[in-house]
Amino acid sequence: MRGYKTYSVNIKTARRYDLLSRILYIRARFIPARSDYRKTMNRQLISETAFTVFMLAAATAISFGFFYFGNKNVANITIVYTLALILTALHTSGYLFGIIASLFCVIAVNYFFSYPYFRINFFLDGYPLTFIGMLAISMITSTTTTALKRQRQAIAEREKELAEADREKLRANLLRAVSHDLRTPLTSIIGSSSSYLENSSGLSETERTELVANIKEDSQWLLNMVENLLTVTRIKDNDTDKVKKSPEIVEEVVSEAIQRLRKRLPDIHIRVDMPNDFLMLSMDPTLIEQVLINLMENAYLHSGSREPIDLIIRDEPEFISFAVRDHGKGISEKQLPYIFEGQQTMSETSDGHKGIGIGLSICKTIIQAHDGRITASNHSHGAEFVFTLPKEKEKYDNV
Repeated sequence: MRGYKTYSVNIKTARRYDLLSRILYIRARFIPARSDYRKTMNRQLISETAFTVFMLAAATAISFGFFYFGNKNVANITIVYTLALILTALHTSGYLFGIIASLFCVIAVNYFFSYPYFRINFFLDGYPLTFIGMLAISMITSTTTTALKRQRQAIAEREKELAEADREKLRANLLRAVSHDLRTPLTSIIGSSSSYLENSSGLSETERTELVANIKEDSQWLLNMVENLLTVTRIKDNDTDKVKKSPEIVEEVVSEAIQRLRKRLPDIHIRVDMPNDFLMLSMDPTLIEQVLINLMENAYLHSGSREPIDLIIRDEPEFISFAVRDHGKGISEKQLPYIFEGQQTMSETSDGHKGIGIGLSICKTIIQAHDGRITASNHSHGAEFVFTLPKEKEKYDNV
């Protein structure tokens, strides 16, 4: 019995500790959020109050200038206050500030600019009509702006949800492609190295060289994949500043990408066709170099052709386009709609090379982070990948 009682007390104590821990977690999780919300609302209230006071004070100062140094027409002063009322309703939330501003405007016109001056007279001709008119303007403007703000907020939230859904889809595709494509070369490396270690004495020099070459090839491919995946870490998830852009000379970025690719594939031949004009574009050069390398490498490995690869750069009014064109067998019409979704793995390729899905998925991620577009298509003698990067004219008009 004692043991049973002790056991029950321990259970009760554990439950109490568990309940206490949950309460503490809830407080730690939600109370700071409520505190941040209150701080945000307080800052918004202070900001809107300051804006309302500023607009009413400015309208009063301008009205005094009109009244005492110009034409003493109350209609002009009413227009000034009406404008201040509209601006206040536009830049504040809800109806409170608009109603307060309308009351102030009507009383100010009565007190400062209606005879007898500096006295309030509610029995002036047309005064009730002026009050009702200003109040109606305030209510209509506040209602309209509130509806527009809510509509903009709903659109922004919808766009954010769609962008998040796209990111989650891309992450899922990348994870699926990585789980497959990493396993294949690792299995090959383990098998080749095991064969070399277990049967090295019975293998010829040619067979040993072939095994080591296979290990090197698979290791190099893994390194290239890691480099591709690391580029994604340079891209932020927020919508305002996804990549760190800087003005770059297009020719230098292209040249660096080709040099890096030739270290990896010495036999590759690339023909570059670009304008002679000086081209400067805002971009993250490391990421764009990775896109060019991925596209040109895919064209070399998967086209089935050893003809030179064409890199065509065009200067358009709103953007600069980059086209990588090969002269091989093209892309399967079955794969073409899903070419950028990371679904092209080794099992789907007939050229004996590893899949291209991860590289193209990362290319799409990088280009979208630059607010550009990327497409894939077939031409009469092969495949073509085209991506565009938008210009920022305001920054480069004087370059």
